[in-house]
Amino acid sequence: MSNTCSKTNPQLVALISDLKAATREDPKAAIWRDIALRLEAPSRVWAEANLSKIEKYAQDGETVIVPGKVLGAGEMTKKVTVAAYSFSAKAEAAIVAAGGKAITIRELLAQNPKGSKVRILG
Repeated sequence: MSNTCSKTNPQLVALISDLKAATREDPKAAIWRDIALRLEAPSRVWAEANLSKIEKYAQDGETVIVPGKVLGAGEMTKKVTVAAYSFSAKAEAAIVAAGGKAITIRELLAQNPKGSKVRILG
């Protein structure tokens, strides 16, 4: 996935559109509208979460979403599913090494269209 985070990125524009559509289809899935609005913000104000933040706030077995980039500072010992727009190589490797999963926001949307039991970090 590209690290270019601007609204001219066709992948990003499509993702935001799909997130808004998911909310229209199921108004109870407001989490997707929230994520879409956060991704529409200029990339310089996007969320960035280090592994240490995920380790501190996520519970073992939980699913978290970072509407931005996950960075590799810190350690990961919990088995957590992390969805984000992008990951640093170190962060992705650490999540997988701890037994968790690093997935895209689009993959999480497909797996969990209602957005239930997902914690937003960042």
